[in-house]
Amino acid sequence: MASCSSGMIVTGALSAAQVSAYIAPVTADGDSVLVQVEAHLLTVLGEDSGRASVSFLGSERVDVIRFGPDPEGLTTYVTLGLSRVAMVDPAAYEVPDAGPRAELVLQVRAVVDSVLRRMAVLAASPTVEGVVIAPGAGLDLQEQLWDGAPYAGVLVGEAAGPVPDLDPDDGGEPVRFLPLLPATRTELAWKRVHGAAALEERWLLAGVDPRDPTRRAVDLS
Repeated sequence: MASCSSGMIVTGALSAAQVSAYIAPVTADGDSVLVQVEAHLLTVLGEDSGRASVSFLGSERVDVIRFGPDPEGLTTYVTLGLSRVAMVDPAAYEVPDAGPRAELVLQVRAVVDSVLRRMAVLAASPTVEGVVIAPGAGLDLQEQLWDGAPYAGVLVGEAAGPVPDLDPDDGGEPVRFLPLLPATRTELAWKRVHGAAALEERWLLAGVDPRDPTRRAVDLS
């Protein structure tokens, strides 16, 4: 599958067999990139307020770092591990020398630490599912984004959020920090038919704040 931008569904249940079968080897260079990414995050977002590490059998761990909540109640969650290796389309006729690197960013006006595991699942999906996460992608977890959430997945936004791109020292592709916009299952299904831009336009017209953990689904009739 070339990319998840066409509406690919990423499942939330990753078995140990799946991960051990699809995980790619990790190099020291990848660990060096993560050191730079973490330093970049601390420079941009300040000191973190907690983190969790999620490991799947046979894979390198994915950390999810929490920043905040800030004085306005905004909490930022960022993955650390997806950018360890470049995302490569397994269906490509020729494997490129380099591919895009990214980490995922979720901002919400609440503390919803149960999202940590779900974000790690999404960060592991390029390795496990063989997809390239890109702006416009709809990622359906097939479960709540966090405990009690009305959302079952996310729309991946453009990398123009709170964390700017990072140019790693190895001269490889920049690490992009892709914002995750919580979406209901109905919204994700509608997006697969009409496209990401149409869904974002509906949100804009409805005055949706993607960071509001209690916002209602928009009328898509």
